[in-house]
Amino acid sequence: MNDFIPLLKDMALIAGLALVVIGVFCDLVGSIGLLRFPNFFVRLHAATVGTIGGAAYPLLGVALIALACDFLGQARWFIATGSILTSIIVILTAPAGSHALARAAHRSRLPVEPKVCDLLEEDRGGRE
Repeated sequence: MNDFIPLLKDMALIAGLALVVIGVFCDLVGSIGLLRFPNFFVRLHAATVGTIGGAAYPLLGVALIALACDFLGQARWFIATGSILTSIIVILTAPAGSHALARAAHRSRLPVEPKVCDLLEEDRGGRE
């Protein structure tokens, strides 16, 4: 049984590092999308991917890394709990914030080019 615990800690450390690397990749993709995408709404999607993937995954990875490190002592439980709670808050609030931004931009008639379809305009029947 004692040989199993170091194996679990090593696996948690590797999984935590992998989540941090995934977060770096999401941040990189999101920042490239902010530069390359054509309009506000698509850029907002890239920013949300960067926010959720670039913040939530690394925070969960930090929690796993903290739990795997013995030298942190009792502080590892506080680090892991804070990281997990922060990632949950980011996962719950980022989509609501991006939705509010997109709705405000649409209501203020922000020009969209190229425009493929506008389901909100179709629902209004083209009025306004």
